Parts: sequence; C-alpha cells; structure tokens
Amino acid sequence: MAKMELKRVGIFSSAKISGIVGAGLGLIIGVIYGLIMMTVGAAMLTQNSSAAGPGAGVGIIGGLIMMIVIPIFYGVLSFIFGALYAVIYNIAAGFVGGLEMEFENTDSGYAAPPPPQWSANQYQPGQQQYPYS
Repeated sequence: MAKMELKRVGIFSSAKISGIVGAGLGLIIGVIYGLIMMTVGAAMLTQNSSAAGPGAGVGIIGGLIMMIVIPIFYGVLSFIFGALYAVIYNIAAGFVGGLEMEFENTDSGYAAPPPPQWSANQYQPGQQQYPYS
C-alpha cells in the first residue's frame, strides 16, 4: 500500500467540481420544490373563489421558475464555497501538513508496457525522412 499526502488542492479545479455537484443537487431539489409548488397552484385552480385564479398562476409559474433558478443558485454558491474551501485547505495544509491517504493497487495483473525497440538507424515516431537532402 502506498501512503501519500495531499499537499495542495487546485482552487479552480475544486470550485468547478463543487459547482457542478451543487448544480446537480440544486436540480434535484428545484424539481422537487417546483413540483410541490405547481401542485399547490393546480389545487388552487379547483377552488371556486375569485382569488384562486391569480394565486394558481403564481404557484404554477413560480414552480417553473424554481426549477430553473434553484440549480443556478446552488451551482454558483457551491462554486464560490468550493474555491473558498480550497484556499483554506491550502493554507491549513501549509501549516499542519496535508491529508494522508493510503492507496492500494487492486489490479495485480497490470504491467507497464515494454520500452520501444528502435535501432540507431531507424526513425522514431514523429520523425520523417525526406527524399531530398
């Protein structure tokens, strides 16, 4: 088993991954809340009151807007906090050291490929011999 220590985290890399994961979670949450709000709006349409029409429209349109706005909001906030976390981690790792991780090779049948067998008078890949000198 190989022990390694994570000394530094790429700030933009961490922010990108956090933003994408946050937007994905926001999509799930936004769809759930949006469907609930749309269902409430549709239920208001069944009432015979005169105020039910505008309230139902707000509920249905609000549900659609939630399905769009919440993933964007979660994605942007996750991007910002992912970058902030990476900056704080890099500062802390400079003082106390990074995370210690232990890796194990699970595929024991893997072997590195052999080195290329080129002779001195052969051209290597990427080289060309031109007919003119």
